[in-house]
Amino acid sequence: MKRILALNPGATSTKIAVFDDGEVFLKSSVEHQGASLDSFKCVIDQFQYRLDLILSALAADGLPLDSLSAVVARGGLLKPLEGGTYAVNAQMLADLEHAREHASNLGAILADRIAFPLGIQAFIVDPVSVDELEPEARISGLPELPRLSFSHALNSKAVARRVAGTLSRSYFDCNFVVAHLGTGISITAHRKGRMVDVNGAEEEGPFSPARAAGLPSLSLMKLCYSGRYTEQELHARMVGSGGLYAHLGTRDVREAEKRAGVGDAQASLVLKVMAYKIAKEIGAMATVLAGKVDRIIITGGVAYSEQLVRAVTERVSFIAPVQVLPGEEELEALAEGAFRVLNGEEFAKIYA
Repeated sequence: MKRILALNPGATSTKIAVFDDGEVFLKSSVEHQGASLDSFKCVIDQFQYRLDLILSALAADGLPLDSLSAVVARGGLLKPLEGGTYAVNAQMLADLEHAREHASNLGAILADRIAFPLGIQAFIVDPVSVDELEPEARISGLPELPRLSFSHALNSKAVARRVAGTLSRSYFDCNFVVAHLGTGISITAHRKGRMVDVNGAEEEGPFSPARAAGLPSLSLMKLCYSGRYTEQELHARMVGSGGLYAHLGTRDVREAEKRAGVGDAQASLVLKVMAYKIAKEIGAMATVLAGKVDRIIITGGVAYSEQLVRAVTERVSFIAPVQVLPGEEELEALAEGAFRVLNGEEFAKIYA
């Protein structure tokens, strides 16, 4: 039996799961009190605090560490890399210690610290920095502003593999458009196992519950120089308080739908526009694949909204059949990547 520990450190919690030969053995979430995290100067400084809580949680569940075959964790804000499962190495750990602040940077560090004394492997799978863009997708209208690949790669690739399986085909033999609808929205074109184009979830594409995403560039430039905002204030508005929140004062699609249902015309309009823009981006990604799309996949937490999904589907179903896989099973996706390596289905890649 192969037993894998999967870790997903987030802003206010660390999610933990143990899988035995692909089946969930246990799953829990260690919550971190705001006051506890506030005592740390930066995310990396939280390492020992989170490690102790993880080990305590596993001990409380009666899990002996020496029963583990490998540890896998969510990847952080690493340098651009191909998709896949990567063995944690010294270069990766060094880069994560100096990466832009994000809780996911702790994933590989925690996995390595648990795995190394046990003499087992530590992995990450499909971090947000996966970059498989084709040259045409990388160039913008200004040479000094190349387009960047920053997306929900872990969940997008995982659901694409699952849908390929339902078609009795390999992910590397299919073309998909995957729309991950969450706090941010990233819509990707997958050509035979590679994400060849993507809207940068923080600066392009449809607005989301919290992000403004694509904006009129010249108007944005004027706003930047208007004196109304500092750089930090405008960044916070665009990335954390934009989109649905900017229009309706809520980041909860369910709340917006309730308001629309009782006659709130503004809520109804903004939800329609959000669906319109998602469908428009899906159509754009279909052109990247020259219309040869095996499935359109809608996933992420917002995909639980039947109303929104229906509105998107009505606009894009002429392109290809639409398959909905709501939610983000990130722990499962991490474990699947590690099991593929342990089972000899693929080799662990080397980060350099």
